[in-house]
Amino acid sequence: MRLSDGKMIGRYRLLGYLGEGGMQQVYRAYDTKLGREVALKTPKNDDGERRFDRSAHLSALVNHSNVARTLDYLAIDDQRFLIEEYVSGLDLGVVLKRIPQFDPYMAARMLHGLARGLAAVHAVGVVHRDLKPSNIVAVGGLKMVDIKITDFGVSKMSEAEVDTGIAGGVLSLTGSKTLIGHLPYLAPEILRRRKTVTPCADVWAVGALLFHFLAGAPPFGHELADAVVQIMTAPVPPLPQEIVTHPQFRGLGQELYGIIVSCLQRDPDSRPTALQLVDLCDRLCYPVGEREVGVVEGFPGNSFGFARTANGTVFFHNDSVFGKLRPGAGSEIWFSRHAGQPRDRAHPVVPMLPGEA
Repeated sequence: MRLSDGKMIGRYRLLGYLGEGGMQQVYRAYDTKLGREVALKTPKNDDGERRFDRSAHLSALVNHSNVARTLDYLAIDDQRFLIEEYVSGLDLGVVLKRIPQFDPYMAARMLHGLARGLAAVHAVGVVHRDLKPSNIVAVGGLKMVDIKITDFGVSKMSEAEVDTGIAGGVLSLTGSKTLIGHLPYLAPEILRRRKTVTPCADVWAVGALLFHFLAGAPPFGHELADAVVQIMTAPVPPLPQEIVTHPQFRGLGQELYGIIVSCLQRDPDSRPTALQLVDLCDRLCYPVGEREVGVVEGFPGNSFGFARTANGTVFFHNDSVFGKLRPGAGSEIWFSRHAGQPRDRAHPVVPMLPGEA
């Protein structure tokens, strides 16, 4: 049951419903004491309540710009409420519906933010265990200013035993309802249901996410039965040909692929730590400008085209286009702007799928 707009939860006034996941409902709210907008989350059921309580305690331990901050936790009339910083943006699950493949430049930026956030998470002894696109927020939406990791709902302290209530038969943290949505990014040791899951599991998830960003799909697929077998036994798939054969994206793409392979080692001890990932990312060379969306006006020449944007028309060359999709007149593209005369130039150029995000 949804809470009504205007309702007061302690000092927080509800402004609107944002959405829900398997465990919780999320609202935008206003902190009447400190005068700021926040995100208010509340569990949907008793099992979610147990996991929700754990989420509040674990996320409160972390203070980093790439992790959504926990601000408050309330229990009112037997209902729990978690207050987080309000991040204006879109979760990557939504972004990937419009932009199924990230160019290597953007993939490197996403990787760097994930590595930094996880290094902070792991430094306080927390394992997220549930990294997936919908638990990562793109700050600024399609501008992709930065990323924030959120939703520690199935997190646990590293080296801790599995919660006795869950071990006793209540819905497992890696049981069927959770497994189906999270499977493509779960480490083999989680699927083997080891009672101790280390930060290495999050590093595996980063490798699977990075492959998804570049290739447009997780490395071992989405289907439950097939993916379990693939995660346990299959080699890491190769890079897509549109990266391997593209002179402008091949170099960085191959560097990122090396990181993917290192993260997707089935022996957890063979994977890099999050801190080592940060060091690897520090050596990568990629631009950090915000992204824009434009509409292709046409192709006056066979090798170049123009796109209309809110900030004026941009020129782009076909060599700057990345991904399996190709732009056509009237279609949308996602790009970085570079100063030029007589028009600014778009590079890289990533064709988008139709949608509202």
